[in-house]
Amino acid sequence: MISKKIKTALAGSSAIRAMFIEGKEMAAKYGAENVYDFSLGNPATPAPKAFNDAVIELAKQATESDSVALELHGYMSNSGYPEVRQAIADNLNKRFGTDFDFHNVVMTVGAAGGLNIIFKTILDPEDEVIVFAPFFGEYRQYAANFDAKLVTVQPNLENFQPDLVDFESKITDKTKAVIINTPNNPTGVIYSPATMQEIAAILEKKQQEIGHDIYLVSDEPYRELVYDGAKQDFYTKYYKNTLVGYSFSKSLSLPGERIGYVVVPNEASDAEDLLAGIEISNRTLGFVNAPSLMQKAVAECLEEPTDVAFYDRNRKLLYESLTKLGFTCVKPEGAFYLWMKSPVANEEEFVAAGKKYNLLMVKGSAFGCAGYVRLAYCVSYEMIERSLPAFEKLAKEYNL
Repeated sequence: MISKKIKTALAGSSAIRAMFIEGKEMAAKYGAENVYDFSLGNPATPAPKAFNDAVIELAKQATESDSVALELHGYMSNSGYPEVRQAIADNLNKRFGTDFDFHNVVMTVGAAGGLNIIFKTILDPEDEVIVFAPFFGEYRQYAANFDAKLVTVQPNLENFQPDLVDFESKITDKTKAVIINTPNNPTGVIYSPATMQEIAAILEKKQQEIGHDIYLVSDEPYRELVYDGAKQDFYTKYYKNTLVGYSFSKSLSLPGERIGYVVVPNEASDAEDLLAGIEISNRTLGFVNAPSLMQKAVAECLEEPTDVAFYDRNRKLLYESLTKLGFTCVKPEGAFYLWMKSPVANEEEFVAAGKKYNLLMVKGSAFGCAGYVRLAYCVSYEMIERSLPAFEKLAKEYNL
């Protein structure tokens, strides 16, 4: 018999993954070229040549030397290779004016692994984790893994910046963490510096009132994917109790390699205990350490640019085409998602209508914000072009 916790997890399993599987089934039935799958944030750009070259060179060195092979494929500190962590610290310092060294960085099994080891380190049962809707739905499960409660803050529906009045009202003596994700999945919105300053001010005030630390957990897989002259930001500068989780899944198109890192700044309260806890959590959750080969390979690619132009071209085509058809969309400032208002209150009805034209969209309620759908435009430009007649039929069905 499976556990009650897993039964709950199965009942709330990812709508995104379910739709991805459905898309594969539809492609087999109708032909892949006739199915327009906007469900999954799976990058359509290849990993950089430098990454593949690094993997090949590392493997070559391992075949030529037993000592290299043993080091490359063996255990290391649960935090990862010190030289890889130092390379990441140096890169962040160069780009964002931070002051990290290797001990501030822990290599992780992607951003998901990073968030889970942070949560294991800071959360007790019944603690509260605040999220800003709409949010990545897996946050529900990550909090539930440690018997914590997710508390949702509503957005400003005009610009999808968080409603900060609602935010302040939701902080209680059980609040232990607040998650931000900017550029945001699913809206593509970037939280403005003014928003971040206000979030920081509220947290500083509430820490004093409550009498314990509240950690701001910045989930940053889309950090490099920004448009229209927007600047990449690094959020430890706004609030000292900020912990950063990062993944190379989007920036280097490596989602299947499961490689990322966590940063704990020296200024964070109990920084050394946090780092020790995160390191041991890497082990006790069963990750042990991030994949060794991937650590070494990404360290060679920290200066590699993300192919923002590819996604920007897709962004413009999809946003401009759908708004011309009468759909109401939030113009993405970053990431690779389009957030579209459903023409009817029940967006699940709208998602079902889209399937009649082989359009796969993800319901907004999966992100804690009903009445909208998400389209992942990390697909080929040609697929977006082919999908437009189907969107036109869908728009006509709703008299747009």
